[in-house]
Amino acid sequence: MTPPSSITDIQRLPATAPGATPVNTPRYILMHDNDNVAIVVNDGGLPAGAVFENGLTLLEAVPQGHKVALRDLAKGDEVVRYNVTIGFAGEDLPAGRWLNEGNVIMPGALGLEGLPISTRALPKAEPLEGYTFQGFRNPDGSVGTRNILGITTTVQCVSGVVEFAVDRIKKELLPKYPNVDDVVCLEHTYGCGVAIDAPGAEIPIRTVRNIALNPNFGGQAMVVSLGCEKLQPTRLFPKGSIPIQNEGGADPALVCLQDGEHVGFMSMIDSIMKQADTNLRRLNARQRETVPASELVVGVQCGGSDAFSGVTANPAVGFATDLLVRAGATVMFSETTEVRDGIDQLTSRAETPEVAAAMIREMAWYDRYLEHGGVDRSANTTPGNKKGGLSNIVEKAMGSIVKSGSSAINGVISPGEKLKQKGLIYAATPASDFICGTLQLAAGMNVHIFTTGRGTPYGLAEVPVIKVATRNDLAKRWHDLMDINAGRIASGDATIADVGWEMFQLVLDVASGRETWAEKWKLQNALVLFNPAPVT
Repeated sequence: MTPPSSITDIQRLPATAPGATPVNTPRYILMHDNDNVAIVVNDGGLPAGAVFENGLTLLEAVPQGHKVALRDLAKGDEVVRYNVTIGFAGEDLPAGRWLNEGNVIMPGALGLEGLPISTRALPKAEPLEGYTFQGFRNPDGSVGTRNILGITTTVQCVSGVVEFAVDRIKKELLPKYPNVDDVVCLEHTYGCGVAIDAPGAEIPIRTVRNIALNPNFGGQAMVVSLGCEKLQPTRLFPKGSIPIQNEGGADPALVCLQDGEHVGFMSMIDSIMKQADTNLRRLNARQRETVPASELVVGVQCGGSDAFSGVTANPAVGFATDLLVRAGATVMFSETTEVRDGIDQLTSRAETPEVAAAMIREMAWYDRYLEHGGVDRSANTTPGNKKGGLSNIVEKAMGSIVKSGSSAINGVISPGEKLKQKGLIYAATPASDFICGTLQLAAGMNVHIFTTGRGTPYGLAEVPVIKVATRNDLAKRWHDLMDINAGRIASGDATIADVGWEMFQLVLDVASGRETWAEKWKLQNALVLFNPAPVT
């Protein structure tokens, strides 16, 4: 079957004016005319006996976001949503039955051979010109949306010391430097007790290195080391290999706690604070200036997904993605297991056969990684995903992939790598919210868009996170956590284009310094490194 060719093709909502349909009138959303299931829209779901406008009657209660059979399905019949087979009926399912993970059998994964390669003709979209934001230009040419002192750790052992120092820096030094937004400890659980030379070990090492180079840190890299760890500073930052802008050369400013000069705990803190004061002074000289929207590097991600994610929030993100790409910006979409079942959609949109081959390579690598761990892609879906109406990873993937919009895919990067081109990029990452966010930080993102249906207080200290709710109910209950309510699409109060344009403008505003809810409440999840190599 052919999936929707663009995000505009998946809009199949009732054509009623806002408020024209009573909220208690049974409603469902059909994603494609060929689908044989639809999802219930009504808050709280619908009871058995509820009758839709077309005469379809529910044979049992169906929760909000869950699927209802639109026609009789015999055992073994395809279950079709998004014009894609998301599973097979595990039993006879008459029209009006509730379909869920208990009675839908997941199909096998798509093979990685014989895929369509750069076959979709994508017309060149008209450039969006004249859009700007107020950002911080860096000497290496990148642009930050925040002005932050990031203190990198080489090993988890030093994290407590650095956190103690950061608390003092914020209280005693930061007030002296009004142009600096924050001080952040880039702590992680890597650096020692690991097979540092094993295959795969390069992923966490380059991740830590590239996070230190994120545009929001202004090139003022500062590192705190213990001294005896496997991840030595010289290995993390090989001399002269990176364009760090500290005075006196390319090496990062380093404080080593085991140095003989440190006699007692407070001498370690004093050394960290002394170096921080120097870096803060340099950062304070940075000023926001008008820069084109093409300097944006936006990471898109979804977490706590539900069946509405692929109906409201993610299509709106996809619309905004297209706008950003037209404005010359870079957008990264990721989450390998959450796009794996749509790999044919991705390879067909690849700008070149080389880009398609790179995507296939990343999918194959991750297939082997999961197989080595004794699981497959089905391990991805969570209890919350299923409660929200997603029966399996295939259905979840169809809703996730639309965040990428409809532009040609211009490039691919592997986990932990730094971006080297603009456009729409597939940044290969695990689907874990925290690992994906960490790897997108390493790639160089300066704004993050995060959609959620079940709700999550996810946030990052290093980059502003724009949170998008998939449902009106979530947006109302979490009114001071969600920045955009995409649920208005399902209720008929806004279109995908309306919310997409709203998101595009909010990205520019946030990049210019507007505070998100996650920033207001200081919701900051820890960095989580992806380490496929052994731990010793």
